[in-house]
Amino acid sequence: MQDGHDSPDASRVAAADDARMFDLAPVSLWLEDYSGIRDLFAGWRRSGVTDLRAFLAADPARISACSARIQVLKVNRRTLDMFEARDRDHLVANLGGIFSGDMLTAFVDELVQLWDGHSTFSGLTVNYSLSGRRIDVQLSGAVLPGHEDRWDRVMVSLEDVTERESARRRLADSGDYARGLFEHSPVSLWVEDFSAIKSLIDPLRERGITDFRTFTDVHPDFVERCMMEIRVIEVNRHTLDLFEAGDQPTLLARLGDVFRDDMRGHFREQLIDLWDGKLFQRREVVNYTLSGQALHLHLQFSVFPGHEKDWSLVQVALTDITARKKAEAYLEFLGNHDVLTKLYNRTFYVEELNRLQRRGPSPVSLIVIDLDGLKAANDGSGHEAGDSLLRRAAEVISSAIAKPCHAARIGGDEFAVILPGLDTEAAAQVVVDIEDLQAMNNQFYPGIALRLSMGHATSQAGERLEETARRADAAMYDAKRRRYAQEEQDRRSHGSA
Repeated sequence: MQDGHDSPDASRVAAADDARMFDLAPVSLWLEDYSGIRDLFAGWRRSGVTDLRAFLAADPARISACSARIQVLKVNRRTLDMFEARDRDHLVANLGGIFSGDMLTAFVDELVQLWDGHSTFSGLTVNYSLSGRRIDVQLSGAVLPGHEDRWDRVMVSLEDVTERESARRRLADSGDYARGLFEHSPVSLWVEDFSAIKSLIDPLRERGITDFRTFTDVHPDFVERCMMEIRVIEVNRHTLDLFEAGDQPTLLARLGDVFRDDMRGHFREQLIDLWDGKLFQRREVVNYTLSGQALHLHLQFSVFPGHEKDWSLVQVALTDITARKKAEAYLEFLGNHDVLTKLYNRTFYVEELNRLQRRGPSPVSLIVIDLDGLKAANDGSGHEAGDSLLRRAAEVISSAIAKPCHAARIGGDEFAVILPGLDTEAAAQVVVDIEDLQAMNNQFYPGIALRLSMGHATSQAGERLEETARRADAAMYDAKRRRYAQEEQDRRSHGSA
């Protein structure tokens, strides 16, 4: 595990954890290759295409051509269950039935988002199980970090929202039936009155205000006032259950506990959309239960037909996506962190250096740290002892720094600390702090001593941070050689005595 290489055992454990997390995720996950679409886009751009939506509308066969370019690399267990497939090959062989004409229409929005330069995309679409059952799907996708140039690794999540969409469709069909669906819908539904908000917004237009975003920047109190003017008419049973409220009066009396923190920013965007005439909106928000638990929600806002002029009747539908967000957060954590030590990994380290190179602040100091004796610990006491040393090293290093500084495991026994805005003297002090914490750590852990060799360097004007890292690495090896030489001299002196 020396010289920057993880042990085979640790690598296998990390790979197994990643695979298990992917396979057990509570939402349908697809790992796909979109490089064929990127190549197709490149050819269309060279031929002069600028408006992709119009180009696809002119010949629907082009949409099918894009769909045919997608390669499915991997799916999880939830995907197979959702679409009633035995395995990935069974699923891939029947994709034509899963992605029908309904899906291809929604697929255009996904393609346009990618064409416009976005690395993420989302939308509401319809798929079908292998038995022909309709599945309404909330789709979200992202090009994985490190694959932006080729799109050869794209993670797509599909959330089955059939119940929600079926409820919405049935709600529109029958008044009496809709009442029952509203009350017993598996989705949180709110009926609200926004007419007082419209009466505040309309006079602004009459005063000649055209840039509402800038207006709310200058007058943040206007957003607060609009929030206070929302009148909740009714909520359904699922809303009370979701927010842990015994009844509607209790919930309404504590709306300040439900809508807090960054909800003001989401509401401001909602007002801006209303100003721009968007009477149907979708966004993700965070609310809180009355016991203080965070809820990640997919919000759909719509002004009821016939109430477009006064906004006196609007509906808000909230779908709980907390489980999905936790799965996404864990997948993101795995992409940027070392599983064993919980420090950042080499991918994050390289990306953070590139970011600091572009944006600063300056100078940037780097500390390169080598964990001495890791191979000997593995060989003499087993990999558990080596892993324990790595975790102890991470504990010491992370305890010595605070944001905006970051620590990363960049190799098997090698670590790095990034110190934005810190000069050489400050970096040297961090080294001293790590040495002090190392000594304390050795007092609390009997057995194998934790030994760290460290070197630091500070960026110079016009210097690439890669060169700064090389100087820090060279300083670390100089410190290691000096210490070993001193230990050998001390050993000989004791031997002579």
